[in-house]
Amino acid sequence: MNFGLLITLIRIVAEIFVWIVIASSLLSFFLSPYHPVREALDRIVNPFLEPIRRVLPAAGGLDFSPLILIVAVEFISRALIAIFIALS
Repeated sequence: MNFGLLITLIRIVAEIFVWIVIASSLLSFFLSPYHPVREALDRIVNPFLEPIRRVLPAAGGLDFSPLILIVAVEFISRALIAIFIALS
């Protein structure tokens, strides 16, 4: 079975999600929490960030949870791609 389409889909979804996390993090500096764009991005990203924030302590007012989330998404997507490559 050829997993090429599934591998491409995993790469695209992971890349889009990483860019959404980056946009959400950057816009948090500039936009009000009640801005519609920021609210939409927060609804997508916050369910994934909250578990990380509960485990990771605040580091002097800096929030490293988006960075941890990006690393986790990259790790999971690469692991899935490696599994599908090994299966094909």
